[in-house]
This record gives sequence, C-alpha cells and structure tokens, in this order.
Amino acid sequence: QVQLVESGGGLVQLGGSVRLSCEVSGGTFISYTMGWFREAPGKEREFVACINRYGIKTYANSVKNRVTIARDNTKSTVSLQMNSLTPEDTDVYYCAADTKNMVLSSRSLSAEYDYWGQGTQVTVST
Repeated sequence: QVQLVESGGGLVQLGGSVRLSCEVSGGTFISYTMGWFREAPGKEREFVACINRYGIKTYANSVKNRVTIARDNTKSTVSLQMNSLTPEDTDVYYCAADTKNMVLSSRSLSAEYDYWGQGTQVTVST
C-alpha cells in the first residue's frame, strides 16, 4: 500500500507564493510518476503538473509559467512551487502517484493515478 501525505497549504496572500510537499511511503517512490491536481467545490479535479521517474515534467497550460514541480528521490517527496497566486488558485491540492508507468499513459488524467493523498487546502486572500 502506498500512502501520500500533503503539506504546506494554508492562507496565502494575493500575488504570493506557496510550496506544497507530498511525502510518499509504502512503495518504490523512484519508479512512480507523481502528479499534482487541484479541485474546487463543484468542479472537476484539474491537472496541475506531473513529473515522471526520469524527471520529465509536464505542466498544465494554465499554470506552467507560475509553477514548478520537483522530486527528491532521497526523501521520497514531490513538491509544487506556485508563484503569483490569484484567487483562482484557491483549491484543495492533491498529490497522486501512478505506479503503473504505462508508456502510453496520459498522466494529465486523474484516472491514471493509483494513489491519492488527502489533499491540502490553499486559500489565496484578497
């Protein structure tokens, strides 16, 4: 069983930054594609970014100029740095792991991920 625990969320200022972190346990982290998604009430879960086992990064077009995803295989963690925050960034952010690593997998799809964290709330104040 793979467990994911997010941290780093909270109340942040408009135009500010936040760094989310996800700690993974109970599996082989270095082989996983790791993703970040976000979800607002009443809306579908939205892809934000992912990083595969080789360090290749993919960003949603809506955030790619403002976010950076990174992984630390020595700590089994993945982070999401978000800058220039706006109220539209107010969401619950989820960390996810894809343990299958299928070559043709589209890892911007939430259905491709096997394990999910509990989520961490990011609220951008106005």
